[in-house]
Amino acid sequence: MANLVFDRLFAPLRGRQGAVLLLADGREVSGDALYRMIARQANALAGLGVVKGDRIAVQVAKSPEALALYGAAVALGAVFLPLNTAYTAAEVGYFLDDAQPRVFVCDGGRALGLAGVAGLHGAEVLTLDADGSGTLRDLAEGAAEAVTLAGCGAGDLAALLYTSGTTGRSKGAMLSHGNLLSNAEVLVHEWRFTQRDVLLHALPVFHTHGLFVATNVALLSGARMIWLAGFDAGQVMAHLPAATVLMGVPTFYTRLLDDAGLSRGAAAHMRLFVSGSAPLLAETHMEWEARTGHRILERYGMTETNMNTSNPYDGERRAGTVGLPLPGVELRIMADGAEVSVGEVGVIEVRGPNVFQGYWRMPEKTAEELRPDGWFITGDLGMRDGEGYVSIVGRAKDLVITGGYNVYPKEVELLLDAVPGVLESAVIGVPHRDFGEAVFAVLVAQKGVALEAGAVLAAVAGDLARFKQPKAAAVVDSLPRNTMGKVQKNILRETYRGWFG
Repeated sequence: MANLVFDRLFAPLRGRQGAVLLLADGREVSGDALYRMIARQANALAGLGVVKGDRIAVQVAKSPEALALYGAAVALGAVFLPLNTAYTAAEVGYFLDDAQPRVFVCDGGRALGLAGVAGLHGAEVLTLDADGSGTLRDLAEGAAEAVTLAGCGAGDLAALLYTSGTTGRSKGAMLSHGNLLSNAEVLVHEWRFTQRDVLLHALPVFHTHGLFVATNVALLSGARMIWLAGFDAGQVMAHLPAATVLMGVPTFYTRLLDDAGLSRGAAAHMRLFVSGSAPLLAETHMEWEARTGHRILERYGMTETNMNTSNPYDGERRAGTVGLPLPGVELRIMADGAEVSVGEVGVIEVRGPNVFQGYWRMPEKTAEELRPDGWFITGDLGMRDGEGYVSIVGRAKDLVITGGYNVYPKEVELLLDAVPGVLESAVIGVPHRDFGEAVFAVLVAQKGVALEAGAVLAAVAGDLARFKQPKAAAVVDSLPRNTMGKVQKNILRETYRGWFG
């Protein structure tokens, strides 16, 4: 029986003797070995009663077995629910209560603390440690290495990914087999992936970037993956000579730029560097090109849609932009119910086969953000230039309305970042008695620089209308970021909300 994602991503692994995963310790996992691991896990889960449509929640370290668990869920037609390994027991409890999974797989070291939480919600608890050991492997030992696939078409659910919840209760984005496969097919073509590629994979696999972009693209194209447990600049540099592609978040690139071994020679053999999940500073883009001779390809996506736009593989990769809409993806920029003109700011909306099916058990929220005609309101503020390149200005929720005027943080941040001595900045709105909100800047200094907040604000004052100028600023060692490198402005707003009394 046809199973859309399994047939394209995992079935080709069967009988493949060459390595598909290259591990940090020198071990290799062949395609056939990974396939057999998937089959054993699928049969073990089926023995626990997992059937098509059941949710399998997973909070484990990155390992070959963790990747196999994704394949096993797909094979059974189950809905794969990966969870950030940093989530606390209380946070996990929310997701288990909302998703009601049949099985919850967690690290053995946390099983005792999480078993009670899982038990409250009726989930069977299995363990999977970073080395592949645990009750899941025990259960799968001796299981059949042939699997009966559940029939799954384009509209069947494949995954449930929860948003960060920075604006309220975290929402479960429902991604179908068609969503995942269509996006992978487009990216393989647009980024020129082939079976000759070796992807240096240092991303986590509980997020759409590491799992549904990097991994799916590699599997679909037949590429190999250097499967690292996480990002370490020294380890990435050590494995770079064996790779052809690196996908990462901006933090990867800034940390690699601090490595003295990064040079044109060290990167000469590389085919492609991709960045996403958070904005890449133009300064980083230019410094990377100067050091390596490569222009990073920046793209734009989100949990609900996977990838929407990309700078071109062949053509100009413009710093500060996320490129052009991908084939099959429609994009428009809206304000007050109408599309804005070139160069004007509005809310980005997208439509295409990559767009999710709605929010799990939240029909009202789905209706608010997913229009009946298929357009998804992303909540991101953006603009397009005359050639169609898209630039992200910020999040609609991050828009600062001060004295009745709209201030787009990105515009102010770009000027602040250009001040000598400023490494990066974040502009937020904080409560103000007279203006409702005041523009406030949080600054990070470059190494060895003693920043004076007032001097930085004075340096940009001449380039900004008075209402856009930050009324105050604070200098900090670093900006709070989530696992994927996005600045958590909600934390900054809470930290500085009392600044003006």
